[in-house]
Amino acid sequence: MVILGVVLIALGAVVIVAAVFDLQGSAALLSIDLSAVTVFLLGVAAGVAVLWGFGILRFGTKRSLQRRRESKKLEELSQKLDRVEAERKHDERDENP
Repeated sequence: MVILGVVLIALGAVVIVAAVFDLQGSAALLSIDLSAVTVFLLGVAAGVAVLWGFGILRFGTKRSLQRRRESKKLEELSQKLDRVEAERKHDERDENP
């Protein structure tokens, strides 16, 4: 998810930067003549891609942090369980000489 978000942001940013730094001053993008409506729609699509990219990046980051926290908690619980089982086995050996 994080990678998809970064890719969308990068693609949108490339289109926006290419449109901004086009020195011809006409309705062209990367030296390809386009109609004004097409340039407008490309700009809208680039803006939407950047916004979706940020949303997906945020969602993916939250999800990965949540998984990491859950994994850490499960590891702690597993270690506690192992200690309790070891203590119980040790106590059983002490009671049965």
